[in-house]
Amino acid sequence: MSKKMLKFVNLNQETPVKRQTDSRKKDFNEIYDQYITDKAKEQSSRCSQCGVPFCQIHCPLQNNIPDWLKLTAEGRLKEAYEISQSTNNMPEVCGRICPQDRLCEGNCVIEQSGHGTVTIGSVEKYITDTAWEKGWIKPIEISKELKESIGIIGAGPAGLACAEEMRKFGYKVTVYDRYDRPGGLLIYGIPNFKLEKFVVERRTKLLKESGIKFVQNFEVGKDKTLEELKSEHDAILIATGVYKAREIDIPGSKLENIFPAMDFLTASNKKGLGDKVELFDNGTLNAEGKDVVVIGGGDTAMDCVRTAVRQKAKSVKCLYRRDKANMPGSAREVGNAEEEGVDFVWLTSPKSFIGDKKVKEVEVSKMKLGEPDASGRRRPVPVTDGEFKIKADLVIKSLGFDPENIPKLFNSEDLVISKWGTIKIDLKTMQTNIEGVFAAGDIVRGASLVVWAIKDGRDAAEQMDKYISTKRQKTKKEFAA
Repeated sequence: MSKKMLKFVNLNQETPVKRQTDSRKKDFNEIYDQYITDKAKEQSSRCSQCGVPFCQIHCPLQNNIPDWLKLTAEGRLKEAYEISQSTNNMPEVCGRICPQDRLCEGNCVIEQSGHGTVTIGSVEKYITDTAWEKGWIKPIEISKELKESIGIIGAGPAGLACAEEMRKFGYKVTVYDRYDRPGGLLIYGIPNFKLEKFVVERRTKLLKESGIKFVQNFEVGKDKTLEELKSEHDAILIATGVYKAREIDIPGSKLENIFPAMDFLTASNKKGLGDKVELFDNGTLNAEGKDVVVIGGGDTAMDCVRTAVRQKAKSVKCLYRRDKANMPGSAREVGNAEEEGVDFVWLTSPKSFIGDKKVKEVEVSKMKLGEPDASGRRRPVPVTDGEFKIKADLVIKSLGFDPENIPKLFNSEDLVISKWGTIKIDLKTMQTNIEGVFAAGDIVRGASLVVWAIKDGRDAAEQMDKYISTKRQKTKKEFAA
């Protein structure tokens, strides 16, 4: 092993080349270049192959990271891909957008020892992109087609992961989604500079070629009720995600040109996909030439500020009520935003929006960190006489997401939800209070990471298969009797 691995002592960490700031600000292309083969082998060889792989433990999917790093170091890329995809339905997506600095890479043993983490995400991306280029990724081949059918509501990462796994079992699978393209957050919520849309489109195309049916522009409760869908399938999965923007209740919040983050990002992504977007084309959701203020400190806020930069905003400021060390988003994304000219105004919170019809300024309160709250984080409290104003032509609210009222939307008032509005499930079976109806992803756990949604989708597929298999066996026994 020592010839191929354990080279972290004499090999420095080296990430893929990042495009120059002046260049990348002018387009929406991904900012990191691909590893060349020799460099991918070299960086993989830095893995210490430790007995307790903390990288794997801190991956929601429990990806076999040391194994596929070793195979990559040995040049056995096809085998590396097979190991990678065995636990992950979208390794090329996770390699691009997972906050590795908080998950696998942040817990790498050699990172903790001061040698710099193995660049796990970049190698994962390299392995899977190579697999696509080499034609190793094929549509699912079914050994035995089952008679039972599955209905999945939501074509985001949880729904897509479950659809793929259920198809592998041999079930007939139909995915219903209210948008015009499958992918959910992956297609409309994440900008191209983090995840180019062809990456999502080739994955959903593969699922279609595998026999999975997609029904787009379909609204449960309007086109069909949940009960009607349930009558057409042997099991249903609700994987709608959470898209309802949290509001900010301060004076002036009804002024024009104040928008939720998803409205801004969706308009930009649709435009990038070649769609006609009226609110973008007329300048309403276009940041060009404007003083833009983004409120929030998570990854979605970083997507917004960096999108505004690429739309040629006059200025871009990000207001966050805590300091940089307490940002909830990826430190890497914050660093990228700073490089691209975003002005972070730390320890500030909006007090009011000022304007006649349209917003013209944001009145801001200075904050300081006080005593820890229930979560253990120091609570931000206003500073006396610490108000000031910031010019703003466009304000984007990125304060997080809450669930929509799913029982009401689906005309299924008997569907039980939690006090937070998420769908209640049996944590073991992942089944809701309605027999045969399961739920997974953000609509259960609240707004979270794509990698967790994939994990939940895979787990739901396992439980749905158990449910249907049990019913099948029970029917056979009753028939035999």
